[in-house]
Amino acid sequence: MSLVELIAQADERGLAASGLACLDRCVPLLGGDDETLRPLWASLADGAGADDWTERLEQTRVKLDGAGAGTEDEAVVLAHRMLQAAPAERSAAEVRVWADACSVASLQIHRLLDTAEDEASSVDARRKGRTQGMSPLVAAELRRQITVLEVMAGHGPAGLRRAVEVSTEGRRVLRAVVSRRSRQQG
Repeated sequence: MSLVELIAQADERGLAASGLACLDRCVPLLGGDDETLRPLWASLADGAGADDWTERLEQTRVKLDGAGAGTEDEAVVLAHRMLQAAPAERSAAEVRVWADACSVASLQIHRLLDTAEDEASSVDARRKGRTQGMSPLVAAELRRQITVLEVMAGHGPAGLRRAVEVSTEGRRVLRAVVSRRSRQQG
């Protein structure tokens, strides 16, 4: 099943986890650490109310407020837009739009940061399942996005732990890429 199909079928919690996981993997571009989005992840846990999400989202935005401001780095701008676009209310309709946008933005960020060429003209082809000639960093991000949605669909709230693990792995990879890029630009 393609990423687009998985997003179309996901429930509200799965969509929120998907969008949050994309943002979480890109948080090194915003100057955040491994704990920055933990309160938002906790708000997705069983029993947490929508008010928890709203309050924790605002706190996260305050922490990362300066990131992306005044920069021309497209990857940083995309990551900042993901954070700013997060819906204050965690309704299925709003979260679906956000999760879809985060998916595109995260794949585009990985494409921008990958030193290998991606043969597709856009990330939309990747999301629809056309993976031939995909660059390694984009391929890994696509796999992570699919895994998060599949885990959430198959395990519900119990899948959050695995979704966080997948996100943490991706964040570490992106942090290494950003660090290498920074050293090269010097």
